[in-house]
Amino acid sequence: MNISPSFMGRAGVGLLFFHFLSCGNESAPKKQNDPSQFKQALEKVNKYEVEKESDEITQYIAHHNWQMEKTGTGLRYLFLAKGKGVQPHSGDFVKVNYKISLLDGTECYSSDTEGAREFKVEGDDIESGLHEAVLLMHIGDKVKFILPSYMAHGVHGDDAKIPALSAIVVDLELLEVK
Repeated sequence: MNISPSFMGRAGVGLLFFHFLSCGNESAPKKQNDPSQFKQALEKVNKYEVEKESDEITQYIAHHNWQMEKTGTGLRYLFLAKGKGVQPHSGDFVKVNYKISLLDGTECYSSDTEGAREFKVEGDDIESGLHEAVLLMHIGDKVKFILPSYMAHGVHGDDAKIPALSAIVVDLELLEVK
């Protein structure tokens, strides 16, 4: 299993956080931890991780000299080719060509090897960022998207090729809308 230094840093922050929560004065009487304090601490760590990942994505974009747009959810996109076909809506079935890679350039999945992907917009259990992505497209569009980890495979990864807490780069071409 290949674990990225970025993941190790994030995991280290999380372990350090839990270590300090568990440390205490042994001679002091044990008291119940306040769940709201624990929740606030977790939210703080999560916010830090999201900001750190956003900075990594921004650096990646700058390195490639791309002028990407950003949605309110954090999805980044760059139109590479404009189509003239229809735009999908929630509940439509779409067919796409795709290439999914990590920020380090490692290709994970591709329609070249696995065939085009079909799914129901806002109805199938796939990366949440892909649902938002195809809603921005028309048939014939080719768009490069960057999905933050929370819109991709989150804290667990996909248990195959995408590690935990990994942003992914997705090249999509919208082929069909049904």
